[in-house]
Amino acid sequence: MNLSLIDPFVLAQDCPEAITGRLRSGHSTSIRFSHRGDLLASGRHDGIVVVFDIETNGVARKLRGHTRQIQSLSWSTNDRYLLSSGQDWKCVLWDLNDGSRVRTVRFEAAIFIAELHPKTHMLFVAALFEDQPVLVDMAQEIPVRHSLSSAPRRSQIERENATEKQAAQDAKQTTTVTLFTPSGEHIIAGTNKGWLNIINTTSHKVQYSFRVTNNIIVFVRQTQSGRDLVINSSDRIVRTLHLPDFTDPKLDFDTLQLEVEHKFQDLVQKLSWNHVSFSPTGEYVTASTWMNHHIYVWERGQGSLVKILEGTKEELSVVEWHPFRPFVAAVGVDSGRVWLWSILQPQRWSALAPDFVEVEENVEYIEREDEFDIQPIEEIHKRRLDQEDEEVDVLTIEPVKMTSEFETGDFKMPVLLDIEASDSEDEVVAIGAGQFRRKSPGTGREWMNDDEMSGEETRRTNGTSTVQNGTKRRRAG
Repeated sequence: MNLSLIDPFVLAQDCPEAITGRLRSGHSTSIRFSHRGDLLASGRHDGIVVVFDIETNGVARKLRGHTRQIQSLSWSTNDRYLLSSGQDWKCVLWDLNDGSRVRTVRFEAAIFIAELHPKTHMLFVAALFEDQPVLVDMAQEIPVRHSLSSAPRRSQIERENATEKQAAQDAKQTTTVTLFTPSGEHIIAGTNKGWLNIINTTSHKVQYSFRVTNNIIVFVRQTQSGRDLVINSSDRIVRTLHLPDFTDPKLDFDTLQLEVEHKFQDLVQKLSWNHVSFSPTGEYVTASTWMNHHIYVWERGQGSLVKILEGTKEELSVVEWHPFRPFVAAVGVDSGRVWLWSILQPQRWSALAPDFVEVEENVEYIEREDEFDIQPIEEIHKRRLDQEDEEVDVLTIEPVKMTSEFETGDFKMPVLLDIEASDSEDEVVAIGAGQFRRKSPGTGREWMNDDEMSGEETRRTNGTSTVQNGTKRRRAG
């Protein structure tokens, strides 16, 4: 859309207001915007990762490497590599240049979340279920794993006065969420006892611990600068913290004192929060609600609720804010659709001409005889010939103005024109007049080896009831 046709007051808005679209390719369970903001990765329930193009809302690529639901997604800084973690206990690093699998790391426990290092795509940290978090180096063919501690760092006095019960509780703590700081020198980890640990990436030691709550820390997200942190916990309170500059050599962790900046909660309905996210500038905090179809948006300056995004009739799980636009995407729990909220932009046609007047209804107008000059045919033909000589550049892509501090590089994902099954609703196949069936479970899984395929078929047979003839049919009403 031509920017001159948009009201400048609309461009100045920084908070979405209404649903402007939706995306669908299978049943989505997790989403993540790229750093450049032109792509949206969506992890599906069947283990396929779909990459959407934001400008066209079309499917740009499909990645097959998991057999179970996708838990989390993480982009590299240059948006070329994508890390996906699934409920099949493995993480896959994808190269979006050709859609190949660079590394596959298998774990002995389920994965809560996995996050790529901001400086190198061959290093990531993962939080495991009922196990200690791990820092994985994939530079070699065989990944090297470093176990991290979940126990909080105690002072010398606390260690001397610690009881056996307290020591046992610290040993039983597990990490539920992990992420890197923008510099990559530290790891921020949240535990199931409400502790927030700052871990050094190089020494793998806990340098600072802060007790945020007595409940489980469900999710943690930071701003692009890394100076602000939002924490979602199971006590139905969303907290924001202001962090120091961890790259400052004068920073002393022994004297560091973190304080909660704001506490956001619903005092009337006592709502629980599924997922939280920051706006690009960190001015707003948004959260999706459990057993509710609303998205709450708070303003951090005053700590007040400024907007409730509505429009869906289903519960929303993951909510993500665009890196530099007032654009919010959220996943519907029931349908698996990705709902999009943005700003309604009415076109301002008066920008085309100063004397242009917009009318609300038809107005009869009588044209004057001398209002338009009659152009000779020779003049019109000459203008057409001149226009034919002009070369139109349809290949150059103008760079998008970004407010991110990340250096995204020059990588641009190649466009594929032969993506199979790109239609979002093609999971139902017509087998006759008014009769339909679901696609065969093995369709599109030729990449799996025999062991994985046999294991998947065994789980499907043992975990669900069989349907007659292996198909599900219905008649048109």
